[in-house]
Amino acid sequence: MNYAHYESLRIDCQDRILTITINRPETRNAINPGLHEELSRIFVDIDGDEEVDVVVLQGSGGAFCAGGDLNWLLAMHGDAFATSAAIKRDRRIQNSLLDLEKPIIAKVDGPAIGLGCSLALFCDFVYATPRSAFADPHVSIGLVAGDGGAVMWPQLIGYARARRYLLTGEAVKAEEAAAIGLITEAVPGEELDARVAEMAARLAAGATHSIKWTKAAINAGLRVTANAIIDRAAAFENVTQLLDDHRIALEAFQRKEKPRFTGR
Repeated sequence: MNYAHYESLRIDCQDRILTITINRPETRNAINPGLHEELSRIFVDIDGDEEVDVVVLQGSGGAFCAGGDLNWLLAMHGDAFATSAAIKRDRRIQNSLLDLEKPIIAKVDGPAIGLGCSLALFCDFVYATPRSAFADPHVSIGLVAGDGGAVMWPQLIGYARARRYLLTGEAVKAEEAAAIGLITEAVPGEELDARVAEMAARLAAGATHSIKWTKAAINAGLRVTANAIIDRAAAFENVTQLLDDHRIALEAFQRKEKPRFTGR
């Protein structure tokens, strides 16, 4: 498989382990239209790559992914066609992650926010340094959690805890995230590379088809749940992207102020 056409994702493969690096360090790997489109394709391409058995997903420049780029979100506000196209790409990202039978390890060092958080939580293993934080703050910018948070948080930590984080947008640090079952493990920063490399090598050396199909069996039930949630969450997010509260929040964050929502 030739990955040379990817620009915002850096792709490296060695010993049947493919590493995806989200490569917009100047924005803390915030998602713009180009990166969003590439994320909607990369896991489909990997699915067809016979040279890959294990995937590692990481960020560059001291962050995993800061979520949606503020300028992009502002540019989309009020544009029903642009928001609908973005929602469709979100659905492709979520579905392609669930459909990929090859195990995926999220290597998180720094913030994983919004869609960046969902990218990590859709992975099979999540290792994170203590300075990492996980948050789905859609409600903080007047949006519905439509890019995967409504799927994964309740499945991982239960509905009571998920409501706390999804309805407030509150962040959770890596140690607590590991303690409540949101991620696999919080790992000291100096041990992260070795811990992820060890698990990736173990999976790559394992019985490939047994691992892939066990993951597929696990995800079968999750896929049913996701199908019941994704379309509704995406539709509601699409509507909230057109509301005044979303614009108010984005403009307030640009000014580094607290938004004053109007309920419209």
